[in-house]
Amino acid sequence: MVEGIIYRYRTGIPWRDLPREQFGPWQTGRRHRRFAGDGTWDQVLTALLAQADAAGLVDWSVSVDSTINRAHQHAGVHHAVDGRGRPLAVIVAPGQGHDGKMLPDLLDEIRVPRLGPGRPRTRPDKILGDKAYSSRATRTLLRSRGIDAVIPEPCDQRANRQRRGARGGRPVSYDHDTYKGRDVVERSFVHLKQWLGLATCYDKLAIVYRAAAVLAAAITWLRHIGDTL
Repeated sequence: MVEGIIYRYRTGIPWRDLPREQFGPWQTGRRHRRFAGDGTWDQVLTALLAQADAAGLVDWSVSVDSTINRAHQHAGVHHAVDGRGRPLAVIVAPGQGHDGKMLPDLLDEIRVPRLGPGRPRTRPDKILGDKAYSSRATRTLLRSRGIDAVIPEPCDQRANRQRRGARGGRPVSYDHDTYKGRDVVERSFVHLKQWLGLATCYDKLAIVYRAAAVLAAAITWLRHIGDTL
């Protein structure tokens, strides 16, 4: 059943065209819809993240970005990935949703439980984002959570700050060497869009589409965890 769901998204074919001899009846899609609604795929990813973090595999220098997908209704996929490009959180939003405004929701999705006692980890060490994430509100949010902002300042914001003089606040600084690692999130989208059913959204419901992205993230972590065994 799981292989049937993966096959459908990798190829982008309609559910009714699933090869019955290999994957059983096409109603597998209904099972995926149920798993999307009851949070099964999220539970799988959360369990894998807990194992990975306990093994010291999670790099908490987190990069964030979004990508536009061809879709019927929802077209924006927002990713938070660890320092090696492996997904920690996925949300789906309208394509016109601004990256900076979606960041609080994306951060709220990062929740990695401990295998032993202790509260789940929800705070990255750093957030690496492009200029779309540069705003006073974003920097204030990250500062309040004790997260280092590795985000460059756009030219128009810099000019406006300088024009305001002392009222414009301090110049923005960030670690340029650390920022070079932000491309891992771009590469994560490349891997995600190898699934044609994700590169083009054929699903009517955003919750179902997101669940497939979460399943893809779980497979990514399975591979990395397996490599350490």
